[in-house]
Amino acid sequence: MKTCPGFTKKIFLFILFFQFSCSGFLMAQSFSFEGKREKDAIDFKLVKNLIIIPIYINNKGPFNFILDTGVGPMIITDPSVMDSLHLKPIRITKLSGIGNGPDIEAYLTDEIKVQVGKSSISNMPTAILKEDLFNLSNFVGVHIHGLIGYYFFNSFIVKINYPSRRLAFSLPDLPVKMKGIKIPLEMINNKPYAWANLELQNREKIKAKLIIDIGASHAVSLESLHEKAFPLPEKTIEANLGMGFTGLIGGHIGRINSLEIAGVTFKNVLSSFPDYEDAAAKSNVKERNGNLGSDLLKFFDLTFDYQNFNVYLKPSRYFKKVFEHDMSGMEVYVEERKFNVFIVGRIEPGSPAELADIRPGDQIVSINFKPFEEYSLNDIDLLLKSAENRRIILLLNRENKMIYKLLTLKRRI
Repeated sequence: MKTCPGFTKKIFLFILFFQFSCSGFLMAQSFSFEGKREKDAIDFKLVKNLIIIPIYINNKGPFNFILDTGVGPMIITDPSVMDSLHLKPIRITKLSGIGNGPDIEAYLTDEIKVQVGKSSISNMPTAILKEDLFNLSNFVGVHIHGLIGYYFFNSFIVKINYPSRRLAFSLPDLPVKMKGIKIPLEMINNKPYAWANLELQNREKIKAKLIIDIGASHAVSLESLHEKAFPLPEKTIEANLGMGFTGLIGGHIGRINSLEIAGVTFKNVLSSFPDYEDAAAKSNVKERNGNLGSDLLKFFDLTFDYQNFNVYLKPSRYFKKVFEHDMSGMEVYVEERKFNVFIVGRIEPGSPAELADIRPGDQIVSINFKPFEEYSLNDIDLLLKSAENRRIILLLNRENKMIYKLLTLKRRI
């Protein structure tokens, strides 16, 4: 059985380092409605803090796309979409980004019509990866076809309600009551940046420039300070933080004392610290410090107003401000196209999973005597960071032998 390296519980979608210009596309335009319609709303799935919406491409679908403020052109990560839609790529380009491998190739086209709800765009700038190097479907437990971001957000006022799993969008000139604290945005390479106040564990206070990145499932990623590696807290654990365009992203996970944005202060914030040479050193925006992800942003109702360079943050009704990391030390993924077959991937040294003699390649058959069919991958992810000292009884299939293992969760950071 294959493993799924690099996808820890806090995935990094490092598409934000996508190094090609949208100006190369011929007919970039905006989403619009037909007739007199001015607004719409759709439901979304929330899996591992990622917003998944249904979209139609060239009148076929629906396809599952991650909504991501960190991407410019639409990115099709599943190359089989290209075959099923008989798309004709205009040209091939090389994509560079963070990671420790070589650049990769992608097809570029704008001969794509995309529909989101009742809105559509006729010529969507799109990159189609030649191979599905992110393996997002295996990590999320849902078939993921790609990512969509800037052109949708730039066309509307977009409201995201995490508790109700509802996405509302309206034309920019339609009067809308903005709720929450207004945070100015600086758009750089079609990505929204804002400022947040940090206090590190050594009590140092920093005003940090962060991408508002709903396509990253962590709380905050801190990558650089004064064009050097961001200083690590005293206590961290090593982790594979995800996949960039060009390979695995190594780094550490730790905590900072606090992060304040929109007048709200979060304490003891779980933070990711990617290796400087794999991440920030390859960014073309040197003054940035990192990005703010959905594990923190989900505590707000968000309203994006790209046309006026603002985002509004209002604490949601499920506001908790608690951040927990995986307490098992094992990665779990699904087999290709089998979204209820759960396989153990990487085991972190010295972790509760290693102490319980759980091994890479083990297949989870039942959890606390409930069959695996009753769980989603998201359910398992939440269970493994639910409570310190919680005991979990796993029935595993190891090389066609059924064995029971007792896993005791432990807060490691």
